[in-house]
Amino acid sequence: MQFNQVTVDKKANIFFDGKCISHTVTLPDQTRKSIGVILPSTLRFDLATKEVMEVVDGTAFVSVNGGQEQVYLAGQSWEVGAGGYFVIRAEAPIHYVCHFD
Repeated sequence: MQFNQVTVDKKANIFFDGKCISHTVTLPDQTRKSIGVILPSTLRFDLATKEVMEVVDGTAFVSVNGGQEQVYLAGQSWEVGAGGYFVIRAEAPIHYVCHFD
């Protein structure tokens, strides 16, 4: 899958001492997404807006808002509402797309 006719921010978004690195892309309709990689680690993301996280490659072990950890594989996604959080555990690199709402 690919995104066509997009604008890509040159500067990377680097979080958690380099354990999560992404680039922001903007689609023609001004929809914003980020495409990135999470390296092996356990990270907590606190969200200001609703997000849908899609696994492109790898295995993500995820707990949403303190719930039970679930496994997400390539092609699967989870959603977290504004003001919520998720904890993601990566045993190997995870490639992802974050869809902002």
